[in-house]
Amino acid sequence: MYKRMSAVLFPIVALILIATAYWGYQQYKQKNAVILKAESQYQRAFHDLSYHVEKLHSELGNALAVNSASQGMHRKSLANVWRITSEAQSEINQLPLTLLPFSKTEDFLSHISNFSYKASMRDMTKEPLSKDEMKMLKTLYSNSEQISNDLQKVQATALKNNLRWLDVEQVMASKTQKLDNSIIDGFKTVDKKVGNYPEINWGPAVASVYSKRSVTMLSGQNATKEEIKKKASTFLGDHKITDVKVVENGAKTEYASYSVTGKRKDTQTVVHLDYTKRGGHLISYMDTRDIGAKKISKDQAMEAAQKFLNEHNYPEMVPVSYDEYDNIGSTIFAHKQQGIIFYPERITVRIALDNGEVTGIQASDYEYKKHVFDKKNTKPKLSVEQARKYLNPDLKERFNRLVMIENELGKPTLCYEFVGDVNSATYRIYLNANTGMEENIEELKGMKQKNPAS
Repeated sequence: MYKRMSAVLFPIVALILIATAYWGYQQYKQKNAVILKAESQYQRAFHDLSYHVEKLHSELGNALAVNSASQGMHRKSLANVWRITSEAQSEINQLPLTLLPFSKTEDFLSHISNFSYKASMRDMTKEPLSKDEMKMLKTLYSNSEQISNDLQKVQATALKNNLRWLDVEQVMASKTQKLDNSIIDGFKTVDKKVGNYPEINWGPAVASVYSKRSVTMLSGQNATKEEIKKKASTFLGDHKITDVKVVENGAKTEYASYSVTGKRKDTQTVVHLDYTKRGGHLISYMDTRDIGAKKISKDQAMEAAQKFLNEHNYPEMVPVSYDEYDNIGSTIFAHKQQGIIFYPERITVRIALDNGEVTGIQASDYEYKKHVFDKKNTKPKLSVEQARKYLNPDLKERFNRLVMIENELGKPTLCYEFVGDVNSATYRIYLNANTGMEENIEELKGMKQKNPAS
């Protein structure tokens, strides 16, 4: 009997063992293939990074080698610098450096990228590189040479000792191992040197990209918790809200603010509000209640949002865009004064489409920007008819209006906004109202409405 069972079971067990061994071998091969692919990608990104930093140094040298009045060559070289730094930044993002302090080098490349892009995009026949910018290019040329040499040393060490990037990733992810890998040490050295570079004056165009909002942009004196509680109760309606609580954030810093919470009596859901400490300005409001099925139209939602802003003392706000998602209407309003729409002074209003109730606003742009723009000197040098001559003659214009925007250099710029159709698509084009130059252009997906501000 046992012989018969053995005769039957032995080949079955043998087949199971063989299948298990084969499966294990296949898993082993797949694992090794994944590891090999990951390591190859890391190696490629690292070597490309070293190559592009070396090219960056070379291209900065080209910009310095030509005559200071050579606008065409400067534009070409700076465009190449922007392209090369963008590629270098992409390669850094492909390396396992998230746990490694390499932020100063990334920030340095980001500043170079922004400067080179903005400089190459401007009209150098009217605004050539200044003496300060040429001086800065010399500094960047010297700094990039040092970074390139240091990266090449890391590259040489990695090749000589056959170091793997997967080991780097493992060491950085480990909380017990010491960071003594040669590649890690090399990148830490590079970043430390970059951090010790003298401060560079990047100019206002680049500085505007990295500038933080300051309390100096706000009006009024510092508000107390009691004043904020009163403001919030008035905004929400004393008869509708209970348990109003105020918490100060960032106390004793210039970015101090207040967070307010309360509970609706009817739905028992929580509402949140945020105020600036300087001036006690409301910058956001959110009601967390669940939204039911859609029952109101877009026009009704926009009308409800407009009424809400009027009731809460936001004067002369006009709708400039509308979108819907999850039974919520979202409308962006911008401040309109003297016939001009100031786009940076905007408020986003969130409307529940089940009953038209406003359940949220975002007003930080409005509060921080409303005192920035000069509302007096806003007369355009070009008429709308003169500006229209700078458009593509094939554009079928829907409407136009006078607006204030912030251009790529962060400067307030008076523009004519033209919306029209060309090549089976709808575009919004901003033409400088003083020069006719194109400041910006964007395609509008699925736009069907007429002038929302008219």
